[in-house]
Amino acid sequence: MVKNFNKILLITFCMVLLFAVPPVMAQHSQEENGGSAGAGGKAAGEDEVSTVLNINSKDGSFGSTASFSFEVKNNYDTNQEGTISYIITTDKGQTVKTLSRPVNLGKKSTSKYDFEVPGLKMGFYKLNMMINVSDYDDTTRRAFGIRPEEIKSQYARPADFDQFWQNAKDELARVKPNYKVTELPSMNTNNRKVYEIEMKSLDNLTIRGYMTVPISKNKGKKFSVLLGLPGYQVKLYPIVGLDPDLVIITLNTRGQGTSRDVIHTERDAFISYRIEDKNKYVMRGVIMDCVRAVDFIYAQPNLRHDQILATGGSMGGYLALALAGLDHRVTLCSAQNPIMSDIRNLVGSVEWPINDIKKYVLGNPGVTFDQVLNNLDYYDTKNFAATIQCPTIMGLGLLDPYVPPGNGYAVYNSLNADKRLMVFKNLGHEVSQVYKDYEGRWMRDTFGLF
Repeated sequence: MVKNFNKILLITFCMVLLFAVPPVMAQHSQEENGGSAGAGGKAAGEDEVSTVLNINSKDGSFGSTASFSFEVKNNYDTNQEGTISYIITTDKGQTVKTLSRPVNLGKKSTSKYDFEVPGLKMGFYKLNMMINVSDYDDTTRRAFGIRPEEIKSQYARPADFDQFWQNAKDELARVKPNYKVTELPSMNTNNRKVYEIEMKSLDNLTIRGYMTVPISKNKGKKFSVLLGLPGYQVKLYPIVGLDPDLVIITLNTRGQGTSRDVIHTERDAFISYRIEDKNKYVMRGVIMDCVRAVDFIYAQPNLRHDQILATGGSMGGYLALALAGLDHRVTLCSAQNPIMSDIRNLVGSVEWPINDIKKYVLGNPGVTFDQVLNNLDYYDTKNFAATIQCPTIMGLGLLDPYVPPGNGYAVYNSLNADKRLMVFKNLGHEVSQVYKDYEGRWMRDTFGLF
């Protein structure tokens, strides 16, 4: 029997491969327990200043009064004089409160400053904490929320949302899947066989992926399934591990990885491919590719059809939620930092994907941004979340530059099924090991894999 530690390692490895950052600027990741994490900041040396900015709430949320602390350690052998200050803005960049105070840091000393900001309205806020003293200056960024459990999107689902996607599923059902499973002996391990899988999906496009199956002496054994969905423009590979109870399928949806033979856009153009027509937008086919993957699982006699975990991060998180919302054959859903969340509220808050979409509109006469937003209402993560029936976990980073926390909460608060949210107040477009470990235990407990 495989040790639980190895089983958790397997899930961790899966998440590393499924997650990818969209094609914008590099982001400054920050350790979950704080530390000097300024834009352009540096680790403290023997003759420097170090800072720790901490939001005084485990998940970064408060009732009405926000509370945070700023610890400054002066490692210099001289006094440091200057100021510490902060700026609090809304997620749209509107200034809410500022404060500046003089400081005189004694040599080789540590000082801590506590702040409270009362009377804030519901929503999320950005906090920039600045220090400017004799020989050092830096800015540390954090975010916090006020009653985020009350956040709801102001934008409703299209009235024909369900019919739109039923039409897509009906269209997919008319495409013969022509499943093809090919063993790849050179990639086999001593405990797993590796297969390339291939099938026809919407528009009669061929999509591909990989399936790894534990080698078992029990020829009649049926395996639980982890369906890994890809991050933005990520090429997925086979995932092998020590877990004897789990088949792992990694899917390269159209335009990604090994399924780029028909749709092969430049990286930054994929998100806007045919976005002017909601019936031809690339994500319609991508989401149907995920449904077809569940069809494939159901067609395999050695797989448990009642134990399917759909999981992914970034675009993979988006696809996991969309799939679970449209296909109730999914048993568990795990989504980390799902993009396309509360899309209309992304305008004015993030660069990606809004800037790439606007670039596409400018290059296509006759296409308007309002037209595109109307089409994207059919692809908004929150609108899929409302129809999910299976237990779901989500992970959010409060410093995410692509999925602002208010947008993520709008999705989470739309879920009506059993749910759990894991918030990482000092992380960006990522989740920590805590999430990955929990996902592995949650899946195994739910599926009874002990």
